[in-house]
Amino acid sequence: MTQFVPAYIKTLRKGLLGDKVKKARSILSSCTICPRKCKVDRLAGQTGICKTGNAASVASYHPHFGEEAPLAGVNGSGTIFFTHCSLLCIFCQNYGISHEGYGFEVSTNELADIMLSLQSKGCHNINFVTPTHVVPQILAAVEYAAEKGLKLPLVYNTGGYDRVETLKLLEGVIDIYMPDFKFWNPDIAETTCKAKDYPEAAQNALIEMHRQAGDLVIDESGIARHGLLIRHLVLPGGLAGTREVMNFIADRISKNSYVNIMPQYRPCGRAAEVEKLKSRLSIEDYDMALKAAEEEGITRLDRETRRVFVLK
Repeated sequence: MTQFVPAYIKTLRKGLLGDKVKKARSILSSCTICPRKCKVDRLAGQTGICKTGNAASVASYHPHFGEEAPLAGVNGSGTIFFTHCSLLCIFCQNYGISHEGYGFEVSTNELADIMLSLQSKGCHNINFVTPTHVVPQILAAVEYAAEKGLKLPLVYNTGGYDRVETLKLLEGVIDIYMPDFKFWNPDIAETTCKAKDYPEAAQNALIEMHRQAGDLVIDESGIARHGLLIRHLVLPGGLAGTREVMNFIADRISKNSYVNIMPQYRPCGRAAEVEKLKSRLSIEDYDMALKAAEEEGITRLDRETRRVFVLK
């Protein structure tokens, strides 16, 4: 069996990782990292919608056993939850982190040390949760950690609101892309996130992610090594546009896409501002979403979440 070598190790050996770090950091002086394109000078401490300046902030980090089985494995996925967010869904289940800013600032070296500590715990990967707004900081820390012995696959765990230009900086760095495709209807995206361009941005992002990484590859021990894993949170009343999302994945990405159709929606944060989001997801809505996916040709579905479906 050929030993797996993470993408960033190959890029580091070619002497290209440092160039990516410099280019990404330069963008912060008039920030266009995400589709919001706030154009604030984050290097000078200015902040835009993501409320993040020069340094990244972390809310928590630990081995996570609740992720998809190919990520969690036996020893857990080494998750790093970043503070703040550039999408800001009103129903976010991590509202205190994304909207209210719970967390602490970390330096490049400190973020690298967090990755190395998760590796020392036996985690199967390093899982960057809500990373879009801190791509430059992540790249810098990955370079440092790789030089210090990091050798785990990197997971880019995002809400799907990403710019293709930023994702291209991650080519040859990220092994596993794990975007959510949240909404198909621009009006729903505007109501819930003030991001009417979300559906278009997510489509372009998924196409680019798949171009870089391909379909999800899982080794003989059941652990994901590289590729695209797509998440889709089913919302009450069909607000997520599940059938249209699945049709897009089958038609424009790949019918072999590994997709997790998630049933765990519950009203959090400011969800009550939208009538249909006031209640939990019904079993009927979830079953309809699974049926729609299969009818659109998506059959490589993660079924683990069925076991944790709770209706209250």
